[in-house]
Amino acid sequence: MASLGQIIFWSIISIIIILAGAIALIIGFGISGKHSITVTTFTSAGNIGEDGILSCTFEPDIKLNDIVIQWLKEGVMGLVHEFKEGKDDLSDQNEMFRGRTAVFADQVIVGNASLKLKSVQLTDAGTYQCYIITSKGKGNANLEYKTGAFSVPVVNVDNNASAESLRCEAPRWFPQPTVVWTSQADRAANFSQASNTSFELNSENVTMKVVSMLYNVTVNNTYSCMIENSIAKATGDIKVTDSEIKRRSHLELLVSKASLCVPSFLVISWVLLPLSIYLMLK
Repeated sequence: MASLGQIIFWSIISIIIILAGAIALIIGFGISGKHSITVTTFTSAGNIGEDGILSCTFEPDIKLNDIVIQWLKEGVMGLVHEFKEGKDDLSDQNEMFRGRTAVFADQVIVGNASLKLKSVQLTDAGTYQCYIITSKGKGNANLEYKTGAFSVPVVNVDNNASAESLRCEAPRWFPQPTVVWTSQADRAANFSQASNTSFELNSENVTMKVVSMLYNVTVNNTYSCMIENSIAKATGDIKVTDSEIKRRSHLELLVSKASLCVPSFLVISWVLLPLSIYLMLK
C-alpha cells in the first residue's frame, strides 16, 4: 500500500500535468484566434490558351482593408499576384504573369482568394502557394496546378466510308491521349482492330487534333469514344437508328483534390490533455 506521502506526491504531479494540458489548450485557442487561420486550396488543371482558376478559400473577415492575399509560385522570383487594402498591388509581380492575373475582388470579404489566370500557358504548371493575412491571423496552403489541353469529342457517322463507320473528333489535346471505343450492346468487345486513330499537331505546335475511326458499326447500338490523358477524360456517345441519330458528351478532370492547411497546435493540445488524464489514473 502506498504511503500518504506517495499519494500526495502523485496527486500534485497529476494536478500539474492537468494544468499544463489545460494551459496548452487555452494557449492553442488563443493562437488560433490571433495567429493562425485555415486556408484551403483545390488542385486543378488549366486548359492551354483558355482562362483558368487557381482555387483558394479562407476564414472570412469583415475587415477588408486588413486582408492580404499573396499568390506565389515555386521557383519563380517575385509574386504571382497580391491583393491588399481592398485592391490589387502588382508592384512586385513577376513579369511572366503581367496582365494575366486577377482575384474576385467582390468575393474576398466572404473568404474567396481564388486567382483567375488568363490565357493559360504550358509553363504555368507547378506548385503555387496561397498565403493569407487577416485581422484574425495568417495561414497558407499549396496547390499543384497542371496544364494541358482537353476538349469534348464529337462523334458522327462518316458518310464517306464504304461501310458504316463512325468518326470521333476532338480539336485539342495534350499530352497525347489514348482513345478507346466501346459498345453498349457488347461491353467486352475489343475494337482495337476495327478502329484507327491519328493525331495531328495544331498550329501552335503543342496541342493536337484527335481523329479516330470505327468501322463496320451496326444500327440500333450505342457506341462510345473515350479520350483520356493524365489530366482529363472525355467521352462522346452516339446511337444511330433507322430514323434518328442521338449524341451526348461528357468531360471529367482527373486531377481535382483539396488541400487543407490547419494549425498544428490543435493536435498537440488535444494530445496533452488525454495523456495527463492517463497519468493521473495510473
